[in-house]
Amino acid sequence: MTNGGFIVPALVTGRSAHRGYRHEAVYYQGEDEFLELVVPFIQEGVAAGQPVMVAVVARRQAALTQRLGSAAQAVEFVDMTDLGRNPARIIPACRDFLSRHRDDGPMRGVGEPIWAGRKAVEIEECQLHESLLNLAIAPGTPFWMLCPYDRSALDPAVIDEAARSHPVIVEPRVYRGSTLYGGAYHAAELFRRTLPTPAAPIRHLVVDPAAGHHVADWVRRWAEASGVPRRRAAGLAAALRGVAQSGEAQTGPDQMLQLWQQGSDLVCQLHDPTPVSDPMIGRRPPGQDSSRGRALLAANDLCDLVQVRSNEGGTTVRVHTCL
Repeated sequence: MTNGGFIVPALVTGRSAHRGYRHEAVYYQGEDEFLELVVPFIQEGVAAGQPVMVAVVARRQAALTQRLGSAAQAVEFVDMTDLGRNPARIIPACRDFLSRHRDDGPMRGVGEPIWAGRKAVEIEECQLHESLLNLAIAPGTPFWMLCPYDRSALDPAVIDEAARSHPVIVEPRVYRGSTLYGGAYHAAELFRRTLPTPAAPIRHLVVDPAAGHHVADWVRRWAEASGVPRRRAAGLAAALRGVAQSGEAQTGPDQMLQLWQQGSDLVCQLHDPTPVSDPMIGRRPPGQDSSRGRALLAANDLCDLVQVRSNEGGTTVRVHTCL
Protein backbone atom coordinates (compact mmCIF):
# COMPACT_ATOMS: atom_id res chain seq x y z
CA MET A 1 0.00 0.00 0.00
CA THR A 2 1.20 3.52 -0.83
CA ASN A 3 0.47 6.35 1.61
CA GLY A 4 1.69 9.43 -0.24
CA GLY A 5 5.38 8.72 -0.71
CA PHE A 6 5.47 6.28 2.18
CA ILE A 7 5.07 2.61 1.35
CA VAL A 8 4.00 0.06 3.96
CA PRO A 9 2.61 -3.45 3.65
CA ALA A 10 -1.14 -3.39 3.06
CA LEU A 11 -1.97 -5.28 6.24
CA VAL A 12 -0.09 -3.06 8.67
CA THR A 13 -1.57 0.41 8.14
CA GLY A 14 -3.45 2.52 10.64
CA ARG A 15 -3.73 1.36 14.24
CA SER A 16 -2.68 -2.20 13.39
CA ALA A 17 0.55 -0.86 11.91
CA HIS A 18 2.43 -0.97 15.17
CA ARG A 19 1.06 -3.21 17.85
CA GLY A 20 4.74 -3.67 18.64
CA TYR A 21 7.87 -1.55 18.45
CA ARG A 22 9.16 -0.58 15.00
CA HIS A 23 12.47 1.22 14.40
CA GLU A 24 13.01 2.11 10.75
CA ALA A 25 15.51 4.18 8.76
CA VAL A 26 14.25 6.49 6.02
CA TYR A 27 16.68 7.22 3.17
CA TYR A 28 15.89 10.41 1.30
CA GLN A 29 17.63 12.96 -0.93
CA GLY A 30 16.88 16.61 -0.24
CA GLU A 31 14.01 18.37 1.48
CA ASP A 32 11.29 17.54 -1.04
CA GLU A 33 11.89 13.82 -0.67
CA PHE A 34 12.09 14.20 3.12
CA LEU A 35 8.62 15.76 3.13
CA GLU A 36 7.29 13.19 0.66
CA LEU A 37 8.26 10.35 2.97
CA VAL A 38 7.70 11.81 6.44
CA VAL A 39 4.59 14.01 6.11
CA PRO A 40 2.13 11.16 5.25
CA PHE A 41 3.48 9.16 8.19
CA ILE A 42 2.76 12.05 10.57
CA GLN A 43 -0.61 12.84 8.99
CA GLU A 44 -1.81 9.28 9.37
CA GLY A 45 -0.82 9.25 13.03
CA VAL A 46 -2.54 12.57 13.75
CA ALA A 47 -5.68 11.47 11.87
CA ALA A 48 -5.82 8.30 13.98
CA GLY A 49 -5.48 10.29 17.20
CA GLN A 50 -2.05 8.85 17.94
CA PRO A 51 0.54 10.85 19.93
CA VAL A 52 3.35 11.93 17.58
CA MET A 53 6.76 13.26 18.61
CA VAL A 54 9.08 14.75 15.97
CA ALA A 55 12.70 15.58 16.88
CA VAL A 56 14.43 17.37 14.00
CA VAL A 57 16.52 20.49 13.47
CA ALA A 58 14.76 23.85 13.15
CA ARG A 59 14.77 24.04 9.34
CA ARG A 60 13.14 20.61 9.05
CA GLN A 61 10.55 21.54 11.68
CA ALA A 62 9.68 24.71 9.75
CA ALA A 63 9.22 22.75 6.51
CA LEU A 64 7.08 20.11 8.26
CA THR A 65 4.95 22.70 10.01
CA GLN A 66 4.22 24.48 6.75
CA ARG A 67 3.33 21.26 4.91
CA LEU A 68 1.24 19.80 7.75
CA GLY A 69 -0.87 22.92 8.21
CA SER A 70 -3.30 22.67 11.12
CA ALA A 71 -2.23 19.07 11.80
CA ALA A 72 1.11 20.41 13.07
CA GLN A 73 -0.67 21.62 16.23
CA ALA A 74 -1.17 18.00 17.30
CA VAL A 75 2.54 17.14 16.94
CA GLU A 76 5.03 17.37 19.79
CA PHE A 77 8.06 18.98 18.14
CA VAL A 78 11.49 18.83 19.79
CA ASP A 79 14.55 20.75 18.60
CA MET A 80 17.11 18.04 17.86
CA THR A 81 19.90 20.62 17.78
CA ASP A 82 19.37 21.08 21.52
CA LEU A 83 18.25 17.59 22.57
CA GLY A 84 20.71 15.76 20.35
CA ARG A 85 23.77 17.86 21.14
CA ASN A 86 24.56 15.01 23.52
CA PRO A 87 22.95 11.99 21.81
CA ALA A 88 22.81 10.13 25.14
CA ARG A 89 19.89 12.41 26.08
CA ILE A 90 17.65 11.21 23.26
CA ILE A 91 16.62 7.82 24.64
CA PRO A 92 15.54 9.29 28.02
CA ALA A 93 13.44 11.84 26.10
CA CYS A 94 11.83 9.02 24.08
CA ARG A 95 11.12 7.09 27.28
CA ASP A 96 9.50 10.19 28.78
CA PHE A 97 7.25 10.59 25.72
CA LEU A 98 6.23 6.92 25.88
CA SER A 99 5.59 7.12 29.61
CA ARG A 100 3.35 10.19 29.26
CA HIS A 101 1.28 8.49 26.55
CA ARG A 102 1.38 4.88 27.73
CA ASP A 103 -2.43 4.80 28.08
CA ASP A 104 -3.09 6.44 24.70
CA GLY A 105 -2.62 3.45 22.41
CA PRO A 106 -0.20 3.40 19.43
CA MET A 107 2.38 6.18 19.23
CA ARG A 108 4.66 7.49 16.50
CA GLY A 109 7.98 9.26 16.40
CA VAL A 110 10.39 10.84 13.94
CA GLY A 111 13.97 11.44 15.00
CA GLU A 112 16.83 12.75 12.83
CA PRO A 113 19.95 12.85 15.04
CA ILE A 114 22.50 12.96 12.18
CA TRP A 115 22.70 15.82 9.72
CA ALA A 116 25.40 17.32 7.52
CA GLY A 117 27.91 19.36 9.51
CA ARG A 118 27.88 17.36 12.73
CA LYS A 119 31.30 16.63 14.23
CA ALA A 120 32.69 13.14 13.68
CA VAL A 121 32.59 12.41 17.41
CA GLU A 122 28.93 13.47 17.55
CA ILE A 123 28.08 11.17 14.63
CA GLU A 124 29.80 8.27 16.41
CA GLU A 125 27.63 8.84 19.48
CA CYS A 126 24.51 9.14 17.34
CA GLN A 127 25.35 5.78 15.77
CA LEU A 128 25.71 4.20 19.20
CA HIS A 129 22.40 5.81 20.18
CA GLU A 130 20.65 4.39 17.11
CA SER A 131 21.90 0.89 17.89
CA LEU A 132 20.77 1.23 21.52
CA LEU A 133 17.26 2.23 20.46
CA ASN A 134 16.80 -1.44 19.59
CA LEU A 135 17.41 -2.33 23.26
CA ALA A 136 15.83 0.67 24.98
CA ILE A 137 12.20 0.03 24.07
CA ALA A 138 10.39 -3.23 24.78
CA PRO A 139 9.34 -5.16 21.65
CA GLY A 140 5.67 -5.04 22.65
CA THR A 141 5.55 -1.24 22.94
CA PRO A 142 3.20 0.17 20.25
CA PHE A 143 5.70 2.76 19.04
CA TRP A 144 6.61 3.32 15.40
CA MET A 145 9.86 5.28 15.01
CA LEU A 146 11.27 6.68 11.77
CA CYS A 147 14.87 7.92 11.57
CA PRO A 148 15.52 9.96 8.39
CA TYR A 149 18.95 10.02 6.69
CA ASP A 150 19.78 12.42 3.84
CA ARG A 151 21.70 10.39 1.26
CA SER A 152 22.53 13.54 -0.71
CA ALA A 153 24.37 15.15 2.23
CA LEU A 154 25.80 12.37 4.39
CA ASP A 155 28.86 10.19 3.85
CA PRO A 156 27.99 6.75 2.39
CA ALA A 157 29.59 5.13 5.46
CA VAL A 158 26.98 6.86 7.64
CA ILE A 159 24.19 5.46 5.45
CA ASP A 160 25.69 1.96 5.65
CA GLU A 161 25.91 2.21 9.45
CA ALA A 162 22.23 3.17 9.61
CA ALA A 163 21.41 -0.13 7.93
CA ARG A 164 23.20 -1.97 10.75
CA SER A 165 21.04 -0.34 13.43
CA HIS A 166 17.64 -0.41 11.71
CA PRO A 167 15.83 -3.64 10.81
CA VAL A 168 13.83 -1.90 8.06
CA ILE A 169 14.86 0.61 5.37
CA VAL A 170 12.31 2.96 3.79
CA GLU A 171 13.03 4.75 0.51
CA PRO A 172 10.76 6.35 -2.11
CA ARG A 173 8.46 3.53 -3.26
CA VAL A 174 10.58 0.95 -1.39
CA TYR A 175 10.01 -0.76 1.96
CA ARG A 176 12.54 -3.52 2.70
CA GLY A 177 14.31 -5.40 5.44
CA SER A 178 17.94 -4.50 6.12
CA THR A 179 20.33 -7.33 5.35
CA LEU A 180 23.02 -5.57 7.45
CA TYR A 181 20.94 -5.22 10.62
CA GLY A 182 22.97 -6.31 13.66
CA GLY A 183 20.53 -5.89 16.55
CA ALA A 184 21.81 -6.31 20.10
CA TYR A 185 25.09 -7.80 18.90
CA HIS A 186 25.93 -4.65 16.94
CA ALA A 187 25.07 -2.41 19.91
CA ALA A 188 27.38 -4.44 22.14
CA GLU A 189 30.12 -4.29 19.52
CA LEU A 190 29.95 -0.47 19.31
CA PHE A 191 29.96 -0.19 23.10
CA ARG A 192 33.08 -2.34 23.33
CA ARG A 193 35.11 -0.31 20.83
CA THR A 194 38.08 1.55 22.29
CA LEU A 195 37.88 5.31 21.89
CA PRO A 196 40.60 6.90 19.71
CA THR A 197 43.81 7.97 21.46
CA PRO A 198 43.97 11.78 21.58
CA ALA A 199 46.74 13.50 19.66
CA ALA A 200 46.74 16.61 21.84
CA PRO A 201 49.01 17.04 24.91
CA ILE A 202 47.41 15.33 27.90
CA ARG A 203 47.48 16.03 31.62
CA HIS A 204 47.33 12.93 33.82
CA LEU A 205 46.22 12.36 37.40
CA VAL A 206 45.90 9.02 39.22
CA VAL A 207 42.73 9.22 41.31
CA ASP A 208 41.71 7.34 44.45
CA PRO A 209 38.02 6.55 43.77
CA ALA A 210 37.16 7.47 47.36
CA ALA A 211 38.51 11.01 46.82
CA GLY A 212 36.30 12.31 44.03
CA HIS A 213 36.59 15.86 45.39
CA HIS A 214 40.16 15.93 44.06
CA VAL A 215 38.78 15.17 40.59
CA ALA A 216 36.24 17.98 40.89
CA ASP A 217 38.78 20.53 42.10
CA TRP A 218 41.29 19.75 39.37
CA VAL A 219 38.70 19.71 36.59
CA ARG A 220 37.07 22.96 37.73
CA ARG A 221 40.38 24.85 37.97
CA TRP A 222 41.56 23.54 34.60
CA ALA A 223 38.26 24.36 32.88
CA GLU A 224 38.12 27.90 34.27
CA ALA A 225 41.75 28.52 33.29
CA SER A 226 40.87 27.35 29.75
CA GLY A 227 38.06 29.88 29.43
CA VAL A 228 34.98 27.91 30.47
CA PRO A 229 32.52 30.14 32.41
CA ARG A 230 32.45 29.43 36.14
CA ARG A 231 28.95 27.94 36.22
CA ARG A 232 29.64 25.53 33.36
CA ALA A 233 33.01 24.61 34.84
CA ALA A 234 31.27 23.78 38.12
CA GLY A 235 28.78 21.56 36.28
CA LEU A 236 31.59 19.75 34.49
CA ALA A 237 33.43 19.23 37.78
CA ALA A 238 30.28 17.92 39.47
CA ALA A 239 29.69 15.46 36.63
CA LEU A 240 33.22 14.05 36.82
CA ARG A 241 33.07 13.86 40.60
CA GLY A 242 29.81 11.92 40.43
CA VAL A 243 31.22 9.41 37.96
CA ALA A 244 34.44 9.00 39.97
CA GLN A 245 32.53 8.36 43.19
CA SER A 246 29.76 6.17 41.81
CA GLY A 247 29.32 2.81 43.50
CA GLU A 248 31.07 0.39 41.14
CA ALA A 249 33.93 2.78 40.43
CA GLN A 250 34.46 3.64 44.10
CA THR A 251 35.01 0.04 45.16
CA GLY A 252 37.59 -0.61 42.44
CA PRO A 253 41.25 0.25 41.97
CA ASP A 254 42.63 3.69 41.21
CA GLN A 255 41.32 5.55 38.17
CA MET A 256 43.18 7.63 35.62
CA LEU A 257 41.95 11.16 34.94
CA GLN A 258 43.15 12.74 31.70
CA LEU A 259 42.52 16.27 30.42
CA TRP A 260 43.20 17.77 26.99
CA GLN A 261 41.90 20.21 24.38
CA GLN A 262 40.56 18.84 21.11
CA GLY A 263 39.74 21.60 18.63
CA SER A 264 37.08 23.75 20.26
CA ASP A 265 36.36 21.17 22.97
CA LEU A 266 37.84 20.58 26.39
CA VAL A 267 37.90 16.84 27.07
CA CYS A 268 38.00 15.10 30.45
CA GLN A 269 38.40 11.34 30.62
CA LEU A 270 38.12 8.90 33.51
CA HIS A 271 39.30 5.34 33.04
CA ASP A 272 39.18 2.47 35.49
CA PRO A 273 39.95 -1.22 34.97
CA THR A 274 36.46 -2.42 35.94
CA PRO A 275 34.39 -3.46 32.88
CA VAL A 276 30.69 -2.67 32.47
CA SER A 277 28.53 -5.17 30.61
CA ASP A 278 25.41 -3.02 30.08
CA PRO A 279 25.63 -0.77 26.98
CA MET A 280 22.47 1.03 28.15
CA ILE A 281 24.20 2.39 31.26
CA GLY A 282 23.38 6.06 31.81
CA ARG A 283 20.26 5.92 29.63
CA ARG A 284 17.86 4.04 31.92
CA PRO A 285 15.46 5.72 34.37
CA PRO A 286 17.25 6.45 37.69
CA GLY A 287 15.34 3.76 39.57
CA GLN A 288 16.31 1.10 37.01
CA ASP A 289 20.03 1.82 36.70
CA SER A 290 23.15 1.20 38.77
CA SER A 291 24.90 3.84 40.89
CA ARG A 292 27.35 4.46 38.05
CA GLY A 293 24.46 4.63 35.59
CA ARG A 294 22.73 7.30 37.66
CA ALA A 295 25.98 9.29 37.78
CA LEU A 296 26.28 9.04 34.00
CA LEU A 297 22.65 10.09 33.54
CA ALA A 298 23.41 13.23 35.57
CA ALA A 299 26.59 13.82 33.55
CA ASN A 300 24.58 13.58 30.33
CA ASP A 301 22.34 16.42 31.55
CA LEU A 302 25.25 18.59 32.68
CA CYS A 303 27.71 18.16 29.79
CA ASP A 304 27.79 18.86 26.07
CA LEU A 305 28.80 15.33 25.04
CA VAL A 306 29.47 12.15 27.03
CA GLN A 307 31.05 8.99 25.59
CA VAL A 308 31.11 5.67 27.45
CA ARG A 309 32.91 2.54 26.27
CA SER A 310 33.76 -0.65 28.13
CA ASN A 311 35.57 -3.88 27.34
CA GLU A 312 38.05 -6.25 28.98
CA GLY A 313 40.47 -3.32 29.29
CA GLY A 314 38.12 -1.44 31.59
CA THR A 315 35.60 1.40 31.36
CA THR A 316 36.25 4.81 29.82
CA VAL A 317 34.05 7.88 30.34
CA ARG A 318 35.01 10.77 28.06
CA VAL A 319 33.27 14.12 28.63
CA HIS A 320 33.38 17.02 26.15
CA THR A 321 32.73 20.69 26.94
CA CYS A 322 32.52 23.27 24.15
CA LEU A 323 34.60 26.40 24.57
